[in-house]
Amino acid sequence: MINTSSIEDDFFTPFPKSVDTSNLPERFTFPFDYEPHALCIIASKQLQEYLASQEWEHNFGLVEGKEGQIIGKMFGVLVVQTANDEVGYLSAFSGKMAGGNHHAKLVPPVYDGLKSGSFLNNGMEELTRINQQIKLLEEANDSSEEVEELKVFRRAHSTALQEKIFDQYKFLNTAGAEKSLREIFRDVRSQKPPGGAGECALPKLLQYAFMNGMKPLAMAEFWWGLSPKSDYWKHKHYYPACKEKCEPILAHMLEGLNVEERS
Repeated sequence: MINTSSIEDDFFTPFPKSVDTSNLPERFTFPFDYEPHALCIIASKQLQEYLASQEWEHNFGLVEGKEGQIIGKMFGVLVVQTANDEVGYLSAFSGKMAGGNHHAKLVPPVYDGLKSGSFLNNGMEELTRINQQIKLLEEANDSSEEVEELKVFRRAHSTALQEKIFDQYKFLNTAGAEKSLREIFRDVRSQKPPGGAGECALPKLLQYAFMNGMKPLAMAEFWWGLSPKSDYWKHKHYYPACKEKCEPILAHMLEGLNVEERS
């Protein structure tokens, strides 16, 4: 019997009593090729209604004359079952939105690099200082040796900063096993993670579910807004998880779950 009493969680949205949650998915969605489960479609429509009601600073290109660069976004829903057997869903967006990582009803990032006073902010400030120093020396046109030394230092600083960032992303799976982003890509592809890895919607959703004792049941991701760069991205259309950034991460995070077979 499904528990109808809502848990207290800012990011968990229970399905209304009018929604039949008795027919739950037997296996978790294969994220790279899927037809959205009926509950994911309901969750997506509810999330879309919420998105349409917000006065976002972010310009999705859906309001004529809105200022700012048009940037559509991928959103995701994860249907979950709580420890109390309540069925609902979590919501997330990929990357950053409206200049930030935190927005109501949307789960937080795995690692918040925008947090005030973080090593990332300090590291970026140091890079800015180095760039300014290089620019001043190049304008003086008489310190080529010092400029080259600064460029070598900048490259080393940037590499070390990026690797430290990768180590902050630590992903769980259903067994509670944790791996950093660098470990995941080293073990699966013997390479460094690409930029932006770990910022997609589905890893955020799974991480929040595992951290809060929720069982993932099904997922779906859809595009919201316009894309000035590619006709591939269509408003409200569903899409598979990206392989370049997500496939190694999801191989770890979905380990132990009963996942649908590749079609």
